[in-house]
Amino acid sequence: MSRSIGSVAPPAAECAPREAIRSDQMRRLAELLRAIDGRNRFYARKYVDAGVTLADLKFPADLHRLPFTTKAQLVADQNATPPWGTALTEPVERYTRYHQTSSTTGRPLRWLDTNKNWQWMLECWKAVYRGARVDGSDRIFFPFSFGPFLGFWTAFEAGTQLGAHCVPAGGMDSRTRLTLINALRPTVVCCTPTYALRLLEVAREMATGDDRPLAGSAVRVLIVAGEPGGSIPVTRQQIEEGWGARVIDHHGLTEVGPISFECWENPGYVHLNEREFLCEVIDSATERSVTDGQLGELVVTTLGRTASPVIRYRTGDLVRRESETCACGRSMARLRGGILSRVDDMVCIRGVNVYPAAVEAVVRAVREVIEYRATIGSTGALGTITLDIEINPASNRERVVELVGAQLREGLGLTVPVAAVAPGTLPRFEMKSRRFIVETSHSNQP
Repeated sequence: MSRSIGSVAPPAAECAPREAIRSDQMRRLAELLRAIDGRNRFYARKYVDAGVTLADLKFPADLHRLPFTTKAQLVADQNATPPWGTALTEPVERYTRYHQTSSTTGRPLRWLDTNKNWQWMLECWKAVYRGARVDGSDRIFFPFSFGPFLGFWTAFEAGTQLGAHCVPAGGMDSRTRLTLINALRPTVVCCTPTYALRLLEVAREMATGDDRPLAGSAVRVLIVAGEPGGSIPVTRQQIEEGWGARVIDHHGLTEVGPISFECWENPGYVHLNEREFLCEVIDSATERSVTDGQLGELVVTTLGRTASPVIRYRTGDLVRRESETCACGRSMARLRGGILSRVDDMVCIRGVNVYPAAVEAVVRAVREVIEYRATIGSTGALGTITLDIEINPASNRERVVELVGAQLREGLGLTVPVAAVAPGTLPRFEMKSRRFIVETSHSNQP
């Protein structure tokens, strides 16, 4: 297979006038509410408690009357009515798929889907592939183990439906996966940004003296998700330079599905799939809508996942939306810089709000740093941050430590203690990374 770049034209519906997209969203929202009315106990209780009669609502004028849904509410519902909770529209016997959240912030949330729901999510993933210019002529490599995490199952099955040759690579270490990449010559790799960098690190160890061993592979695009790294310019640049391939970012949630994707024409922006999701951006504190360009929390309604819907779901993802038509022709709104951070990721350090993505943007800009870990603690009422880094053995350790500290002072406005640790000391990650460690005694409050 060659590294040539194809072109997959977006469907006309993705390029429709925004007024037409909005009208279709309101029609499908009304259909969704009619479909679950009296059948989904979780939402029935929510709407009774809010004094809302679904039959009386007119959209878009009454959208604000629908109460928000949160992950905490869904988890509490499953705790009260184990194991599935009551947010199901169909009898449990009709569900054919089980998945759960990655549980990086607490107890995993269990999620069920019917065959119809599942096919809807596969169609959403095909939009990700179209944005990445992936089609049936591609060979897609999946270097991860297939557990109960939803995202990779949908990516794999959507790829097979496109007619692409899909290669599962679970149950292997990184060296074995790299050997398989060399043998099978895939054109597409789906993974986290962290694991794309990890494969680069291992490839360099295997090919002594070659700084870009994967640049000669057949891989032309890496579709990344699970972390903000795909839209952090310095992280993206390291991956693209090392692989000699294009990075395409996207994001999704188990309880929502694959909601966004980057197009080829506009790096650093991800389109919201507004054909299938109703998306709002709100101020997290006031719960009021914000205008384009303002930082806000993404709120999502799944318009095609009727058997296990989320309605006005507060994702916790912080974004900046823009609604102008893209160079690719799509009129669906875009998120500048992808997912910038999460509402609950922010910590206050000596009066300065600090997000993990901001730390990564600073540290990754120093190329001699191989891996890092930030630890958040507290001294009295003040938050503290320290940073451990692994440094390329060929580099001057003292100089790199000093440089990282200076960059953090300039980028964050904080003096951060930086310590170099021995190569191989810090953990490596196949799935979502955990480089921002918050000690349990620390509070986010200033």
